[in-house]
Amino acid sequence: MTMQLGPWHEAYTAPAGPVVFVIMDGIGLAPPNDGNAVSRADIPTLRRLWRAHASLQLAAHGTAVGLPTDKDMGNSEVGHTIMGAGRVLPQGASLVQQAIADGSLFAGENWQLVVGQCTGADAGTLHLIGLLSDGNVHSHIDHLFALLRQADAAGIARARVHPLLDGRDVEPHSALRYLDKLEALLAEISAQPGRDYRIASGGGRMRTTMDRYWERPDVVEAGWKAHVLGEGRHASSAREAVEASYADQVSSDQDIPAFVVVDAEDKPVGTIEDGDTVLLFNFRGDRSIELSSAFENDDFDFFRRGRRPDVLFVGMLQYDGDLMLPKHCLLVPPSIGNTMIELLSAGGVPSFHVAESSKFGHVTYYLFGMRSKPFSRASVREVGSGGLDPADHPEMQAAAVADAVIEAIRSGDYQLIVVNFANGDMVGHTGDLEAAVKAVEAVDAAVARISTAVDTCDGVLVLTADHGNAEEMLQWSAKTSAFKRDAAGRLIAKTSHTLNLVPFVIIDRRHPQGYALRRDLARPGLGNIASTIINLLGYAAPESYEPSLIRPVADDLR
Repeated sequence: MTMQLGPWHEAYTAPAGPVVFVIMDGIGLAPPNDGNAVSRADIPTLRRLWRAHASLQLAAHGTAVGLPTDKDMGNSEVGHTIMGAGRVLPQGASLVQQAIADGSLFAGENWQLVVGQCTGADAGTLHLIGLLSDGNVHSHIDHLFALLRQADAAGIARARVHPLLDGRDVEPHSALRYLDKLEALLAEISAQPGRDYRIASGGGRMRTTMDRYWERPDVVEAGWKAHVLGEGRHASSAREAVEASYADQVSSDQDIPAFVVVDAEDKPVGTIEDGDTVLLFNFRGDRSIELSSAFENDDFDFFRRGRRPDVLFVGMLQYDGDLMLPKHCLLVPPSIGNTMIELLSAGGVPSFHVAESSKFGHVTYYLFGMRSKPFSRASVREVGSGGLDPADHPEMQAAAVADAVIEAIRSGDYQLIVVNFANGDMVGHTGDLEAAVKAVEAVDAAVARISTAVDTCDGVLVLTADHGNAEEMLQWSAKTSAFKRDAAGRLIAKTSHTLNLVPFVIIDRRHPQGYALRRDLARPGLGNIASTIINLLGYAAPESYEPSLIRPVADDLR
C-alpha cells in the first residue's frame, strides 16, 4: 500500500519553482593531485556552489548503500536505487552472497530445474555467462565458483563458461589473473571421472554481450554470435585470445573483441544448443536485460539471431520485475515499494526525469525501484548518446541534457526535475585522464546554465553524485606512496569506481541561511537524500526513510 504524504514544517513554504535534483555521475571527492580530474578541471560554478551554499559529504559505497562490506565500491545502479528508495536495502551482491552462505540459492525450484535439465539421460550442457572479476558491481568471481562447485556436486557432467572480461570495475589489464583462477577450478573439476568443464567463448564487456538500454545492440549481437553460433576470433584458449588482444594494443580488457575457444580441428568447444541450460550469473540488471530478451522474447528485432536454441534460461536475479524478465531466476530480489517517485506521484506531484541514453535507466528504472514503467505523474525523456566514444567526445550530450532540463523548468509543469550527467562516470571508465578533465568541465558548464534557470524561477537546486570515479584516474600505490607505473615507466590508468565520499549541496537563494544541515548523523549517505528532497517539496518524509539531511531554521523561514 502506498503511503500518504503530509505537510512537512509549519514554517516552511515550498518553492515557487521546481526542486531540480542533479546527479553528477562519477564525480566524487578526493584530495587534489595529478590523477584527480575533478581538482584539475576548470569548474568555477561547482567550486562556487560548494563554497557558498549548504553542503555535506555523503557515503556512496559499502554498507552505506547496502553492499556487503565497506571495501565494495558504489555504482550507478545501487546509488540511484538507494536514492529513490529513501532507505538502505540489501543490494544484489549482498543478496547473492547471503543466499550462497545459507544455501538458499540452491534450495529453490529454479536451481532444481537447472539440475534436472543438465542431468539424466537427456542431459544438456550448463552454460554460465557473466562478468569475470571481483569488482562486485555486476557479478563476483566467487559466485561463479560457488555455482560451478554446486553443479559438480549435483552431478552435472558438462559445463561451459563464457566469461566476459572486465577492465572497468577492476584494473584495465587484469583478465589473465581471473582466467587463471577459473581455468584452475575447471581443470580440478574436469579431472574427476565423467566431468567436462571448459571455457567456451568470451570477450570484453564493452564489446561483448553487456550492452544496456539497447544503446549498442551490436554488442549483444557479438556475444550472441560467440556464445550461441560459435562466431568470433578463434583461439585455442581464453588466455591466447587475451594475449592476442594485448599484442594488438587493446588498452583495456573491456575492449577485447569476442572470441571463441576451438579444438584441434578448429571447431568451437561449446556453442549453446537445443536442450541446454543458460545461467546468466550477473546479479545487476541493466546489462543483463538485453541478453535475457534475446533468449526469451519471441518478438525480437534488435539484431538477427539466426539460430535461436531451445534452452532453459535462468538469471541470477530477476532483472526486471515489470517485464518478469527472465521468467526463471535463482533469487527473486525483494520488491521496493513506496519509493520517492511513487509517493510523490500518488500525492499528485509531477516529476520530470532526463538523462542521455547511457544513464537513462538510472533516473527511471532504478530510481523507480527497479520498475520499467513510469509512475502516473512521472514524465521521462531520453537524450540519445549518438554512439559517440566518450574518450573522443568527453562533453557527451551534457549540453542537450541541460537544454531539456531548462525547457522543463520554464514549462512550469513539474515540481521535481531529476537529471543525470553521465560524463564523469562514462569518461572516467575510459582511463583517459585528460578526457575526464574535459568531461567534468562539461558538467560544470551544464550546471551553470541550470543554476541560472533555477534562480530565475525561484526554485531549489540540489547537487550530488551517485559514486566516485573521475577523481581517481591513476592507480595509487600505498606501499610506495606514488602513482603506479608499468614496466615501461608509464602511469597506469584507473578505470574503476572509488570508495570516496560524494558532494551534496542545496542551493535555495530564498533562504541562504534557512537550513541547518544534520551534523549529528553517524554516516550520512545517499539513503538520506529522498527524505531531504521530499522536505524541500514541502512534505514530511515517511518514518521508514532514512532521516532528512536538513532541519528548517524556523526564524529564518517565517
